[in-house]
Amino acid sequence: MRLGLYGGSFDPVHYGHLLLAECARETLALDEVWLLPAAVPPHKQTRELAPAKHRLAMLDLALGGHEQIKSSRLEIDRGGVSYTVDTLTNIREQQPGATLFFLMGADSLHDLPTWREPARICDLATIAVVRRGGALEPDFSVLAPLISTDRLAAIRAAQVQMPLIELSSTDLRHRAANGHSLRYRTPRAVEKYIETHGLYASPPQ
Repeated sequence: MRLGLYGGSFDPVHYGHLLLAECARETLALDEVWLLPAAVPPHKQTRELAPAKHRLAMLDLALGGHEQIKSSRLEIDRGGVSYTVDTLTNIREQQPGATLFFLMGADSLHDLPTWREPARICDLATIAVVRRGGALEPDFSVLAPLISTDRLAAIRAAQVQMPLIELSSTDLRHRAANGHSLRYRTPRAVEKYIETHGLYASPPQ
């Protein structure tokens, strides 16, 4: 199985997340894509997230039963800080025959060498960098000290392009806090869930 893995806080999920997953599924001929909401994102430990149960529920609503793009509770159930290397190790143990692709935005590539065990991450999964429309090719040289030239070539070949879509969870939280519309920024079911549960009603910190 060719399995794509897409981590994040998904606080809340929006159409940009969904389009990234779908473009990667199509471009890389993935059998499945798993969206993995973090329990505690390493780079957001000081920010209070919406409870994990709500972020997971919104993700399930957004996916609407897509047969190939699914949510995963793995990081939430594991608890603690959600380090990518731990997640990939867990999934490798569960899916020993799968070819793993770790999906990330081009802006995250530059920071990857600072993550926990970056060389191990690149060994466990092929990094698939997603470029937004019109963006230049990312600087893959940041990975050169960590991996072989063959592995670097495989990562470069696994690039995915998606249309430019200017959406962010931060903006959606601000809009919700200020009573502004979320229509066409996130699926209607997610919009109604946010309203029903009073999520993001106070201004984000």
